[in-house]
Amino acid sequence: MTTDEPHDGVDVIISQWQRARPDLDCSPMEIIGRLSRVSRLLERAIKDHFSLHGVEPWEFDVLATLLRSGPPHVLSAGELSTAAMVSSAALTNRIDQLEKRGLVDRAVDPAHRRRVLISLTDQGLSLVNRLVEHHVANERRLLEGLSSADRDQIPVLLRRLLVSLGDTGPDMEAEAQRNQNVR
Repeated sequence: MTTDEPHDGVDVIISQWQRARPDLDCSPMEIIGRLSRVSRLLERAIKDHFSLHGVEPWEFDVLATLLRSGPPHVLSAGELSTAAMVSSAALTNRIDQLEKRGLVDRAVDPAHRRRVLISLTDQGLSLVNRLVEHHVANERRLLEGLSSADRDQIPVLLRRLLVSLGDTGPDMEAEAQRNQNVR
């Protein structure tokens, strides 16, 4: 780091470690610490932004997951739980709350009676379409401190890290099958 670059909270922590344990290579802490702090700061900023629209981030997440599934914006509870990365118990509670607000419907799948289907209502579709535009604009604003080159490189590096940690995305075969059934 050059002396004219701004310092962050992780710089202070690393400096303390260098004094306390000069024998220890703390360079991994610089990356992990910054990722952790960035995550917390972004989550707070996103939560604050959604609160201006009367929505919790988890509500947007469920509605957006249904929206990006494509028309007719229906997923089984299991598919939604997997895509939203929450337990089925947590999802049930979330669906209950969204259903009370008139944003989603829940129905038994006529083809598989033990399967529950969750779908966006017209009100939910209208809300999430409006919210996603505000959300993307907010995320763009949050990244204004980065150069265009940085914004191009960071996704590449983070994808590489995620894959190395085992995050290979949803089951591509199941996704392809679901898309085939929608057509």
